[in-house]
Amino acid sequence: MLICYRSWFFLCFLLLFPGFSRSAVQAADPPGAEAREERMQWWREARFGMFVHWGLYSGLAGTWDGKPVAKRGGMEWIQNRVKADTDTYAERAIPLFKPKAGFATAWAKLAKQAGCEYLVFTTKHHDGFALHDSAVSDFDAGSILDRDLVKEIVEACRAEGLRVGFYHSVIDWHHDQYAYAKSKILPHPLREKPYPNGERDHATYVAFLHDQVKELMSGYGPVDVLWWDYSATDFQGDEAWRAFALMEKVRQDQPQVIMNNRLFRSAEAGWKGMGTDGFTMQLDPTYGDFITPEQHVPDEGMPGIDWETCMTMNTTWGYSEHDDAWKSTETLLHKLVEIVSKGGNYLLNIGPTGDGTVPAESVERLQAIGAWMAVNGEAIHGATVSQLPSPEWGRVTERRDGDACYLCVIQRPEDGVLAIDDAPKEWGDAVLLGTTESLMSERANGKLRIHLPKGSADLVVPVIRLSRLRAASQPR
Repeated sequence: MLICYRSWFFLCFLLLFPGFSRSAVQAADPPGAEAREERMQWWREARFGMFVHWGLYSGLAGTWDGKPVAKRGGMEWIQNRVKADTDTYAERAIPLFKPKAGFATAWAKLAKQAGCEYLVFTTKHHDGFALHDSAVSDFDAGSILDRDLVKEIVEACRAEGLRVGFYHSVIDWHHDQYAYAKSKILPHPLREKPYPNGERDHATYVAFLHDQVKELMSGYGPVDVLWWDYSATDFQGDEAWRAFALMEKVRQDQPQVIMNNRLFRSAEAGWKGMGTDGFTMQLDPTYGDFITPEQHVPDEGMPGIDWETCMTMNTTWGYSEHDDAWKSTETLLHKLVEIVSKGGNYLLNIGPTGDGTVPAESVERLQAIGAWMAVNGEAIHGATVSQLPSPEWGRVTERRDGDACYLCVIQRPEDGVLAIDDAPKEWGDAVLLGTTESLMSERANGKLRIHLPKGSADLVVPVIRLSRLRAASQPR
């Protein structure tokens, strides 16, 4: 009876004060909050995904006029780096982009072997070349290669049980109505030069953008992630892309899809600037489901916010034959456990060659990560921030149900003993993953001390499962 009275009173209040009702209802119960929680669940459990940057730039391999453009940095931006107009770029790049049969199957199998739960790939990068068979463009795989590469990749991912994500650039160096002069920040090969075709109608480009996204959202079955890229502080959101209408159209076709925050570059969307660490510790879900630190792991994570660090294995996203600054497998694993221990996801990039071959260095590292994940994956999948603070010797993750935490050893103590300050008494049995025997441990001076077995010294990031004792068997 009390509930009914309160409901009647609140309804009258809303009718009398409609201006208040809009903000009050949103503050009390954000629209779609329950639906958002449901669609985010798998992503929060997954924790590890593969990013793929692949397009016309891949065949150029970081080379222009027979010379390296650079030995470091993103070669997916090669058109911008050499300041080539779109016709010159296409003339050079198209003959070198020759996807081989079965490339997508190889990607999907490698992602699965590495322990990834999802794969996000570039459907269109800044150069404007679309990998699908687009009815609204002639600068696409369907028109030029008579293939739908998006379809091939999606089918390969599904065959391996992977979730599928589409990266899609909202800037476009090819489209002749993209008004690049509206931003002083967003990159363009002709920036600060007059439009070569006269005044441009940016609304025409935005309509094209919406139409092409519609093709992707309606032609390939369920899409799990839509990874937008990107906006600037001086050109973003509705002004630049009719962003809210675009997101609404996406949700009409793909109500379960998860979208990042890069249609915007504002404080409400989690941004405080253009740098890779330019994030605020807030995100209004109206602007996206997760924040995207690039090549950067937040020092303290982002408590209460969904976030995903995307990172390269060397220094480039798109393939370059000149970049040999490869991170070690150990470094990549350290990043993985660090990110999960802070409550984030890890999206690790590969940049295949022009025919779709994954560089041997990437294959080697992903296979090594996969071997580690085969033993220690429970410390990653379904894990998150632990109630135990991470010590000097490593990171700690914890199962979401709270039944176990995982001690990930990055720097093995010289004496082989892991000391954990103020460990609650309900944390009991310690086991090295990959084995079944309990490790020797004792409590002294408020610390839990766990003795690592001698054989663990040869392991890359050994992981100790520390299980929670059942109430009946907890020490008194």
